[in-house]
Amino acid sequence: MDLNKEIQKLETVRNDNSNKVFTMYLNTDPSDPDQQGGEWKIHLKNGLRNFENYLNEDDDKEEQKNFQAVKEKVERFVKGNEQNFLKGIVLFATADGEVWFATRVQMPLETAFYWQETPQLEQLKQLSAKYPNSGIILVQQNEIKVIDVYLNEIKNTYSYELDIDTDNWREKTTTDIGASSTNQYTDKFKDRIEANQQRWYKKIAPKLDKQAKDKGWEKIYIIGESDPANELKEQMNKPVYEVIQKNMLDHEESNVLQEVFG
Repeated sequence: MDLNKEIQKLETVRNDNSNKVFTMYLNTDPSDPDQQGGEWKIHLKNGLRNFENYLNEDDDKEEQKNFQAVKEKVERFVKGNEQNFLKGIVLFATADGEVWFATRVQMPLETAFYWQETPQLEQLKQLSAKYPNSGIILVQQNEIKVIDVYLNEIKNTYSYELDIDTDNWREKTTTDIGASSTNQYTDKFKDRIEANQQRWYKKIAPKLDKQAKDKGWEKIYIIGESDPANELKEQMNKPVYEVIQKNMLDHEESNVLQEVFG
């Protein structure tokens, strides 16, 4: 999903009749203390009911009919995805089906509902700006891990290990991961690592630059202890948005994303 393209499409929508556009941002994050009892169900029910009450008072039969059609679509989507919730749901809909965009997202949302002539896009634009297509590069002496992430969701991960005997970087396979040799290299070849760090990172930097180009990273983050992180930044041609001086290569990926995006 290219969120920027979806936003551009939704920005062209304007309905000036009874066929209004429904916008929903629904917080379903199970880790949110305010959601421990499934409060999203109450928020959804109340949000939909408030519009029903308002439209009943207005007595526009056509608009009431359209809202009921949208309400059914919304409830059907929510029920169909309830077992696979992430942190939230973003949804835009019209009764005639001309507008329909509904997705589960891994980004924190502030619950809000709108029924108006145009989609309410402000929160979506803020999220798109905060969680762009990004590359997170974790470095720890002779190991590098790359997390390819978009909208706070991990698309893929890659790990590289330096063979100090051949001076070549190799991409680690699934069977390699978890069997790290960083510690033994650090103990045995500590002086050699420090002496050759610049040359070794110069070898891996073009691969990382190519990944950044091919995957369209808008932001690059490097995480690692001060010396290796800053050295790798210097060797890369692509601009690095931020260097975070922490050793997180062996941390859970969810913790890494939390460190980067908060």
